[in-house]
Amino acid sequence: MDLATLIQTIANSVVAGSVYAMIAVGLAMAFGVMKMANFAHGEFYMAGAYVVYVLYALAGWPFPAAVIMAIPVVAAMGVATERLIFWPTRENVLAGFMATAGLALILQVLVGQTWGVGLMRSVPTPYMGAMDVAGAKIGWQRVLVIPVGAAMLTALWYFLYRVKAGKALRACAQDAETARLQGINLNRMSMLAMAISGASAGLAGAMMAPIQPVTPYMGHAVILTAFIVVVMGGMESIAGAVLAAIILGFVHTFVTTLFDAVTAQMVGVACMALVLIWRPQGLLGRVKA
Repeated sequence: MDLATLIQTIANSVVAGSVYAMIAVGLAMAFGVMKMANFAHGEFYMAGAYVVYVLYALAGWPFPAAVIMAIPVVAAMGVATERLIFWPTRENVLAGFMATAGLALILQVLVGQTWGVGLMRSVPTPYMGAMDVAGAKIGWQRVLVIPVGAAMLTALWYFLYRVKAGKALRACAQDAETARLQGINLNRMSMLAMAISGASAGLAGAMMAPIQPVTPYMGHAVILTAFIVVVMGGMESIAGAVLAAIILGFVHTFVTTLFDAVTAQMVGVACMALVLIWRPQGLLGRVKA
């Protein structure tokens, strides 16, 4: 691997890690508060990409405005999922998981029937050109993903540790019953967690819309990677999800460059297995008493 290829691969690894982190932190947060896994999280990512496709590619909105609009749209989908699926099935984790699997299929069919099944929708690149680093060409559209991801994670950290509602979310994730006894409304916290979960996935999909083909099934690989990241980092640890996302971003990108994407997925699963053997609670997960 020559120097230009190495730099290109490192840059792509950082971009992939940023995207994985944006997707996985929402999944980790929702699980931490509700103790339920959202199998339709990949479709939230897909929905964010389609919001940009419709508003930017079809309606002619400015790209930043389309990206910003994707955040509340997919956040609303997260709240609707919590109200219509997770709240009625809160006593049955398996039922909630299976219901979101059904929701994923419904969203895929709905999008396919609306914009076509098997048709890749191309979103024009709003920021043309590339940054030249030692002969490696890194597109500005990819570079933009990194500061957006960093800004989102910084804003989330500030919210969770400096804002009252964020501290309440953390309390619910640590001990829901104690949080309830302190007067925290678990109902509202569940909706807030799913809103943030949807918003983060929607933002990731919106930023990736000009980079990858937009299809009804683009969430398939994403949800598998998101679950690997969350399990590696610790099911209820947002910091762990970020750390695991960075590690997996480098692993996937380098293995894909050297071999192929299928091998990269296999290596990613192997990494998760090794982490669980070494630390069953995940990289930064808490040991259960």
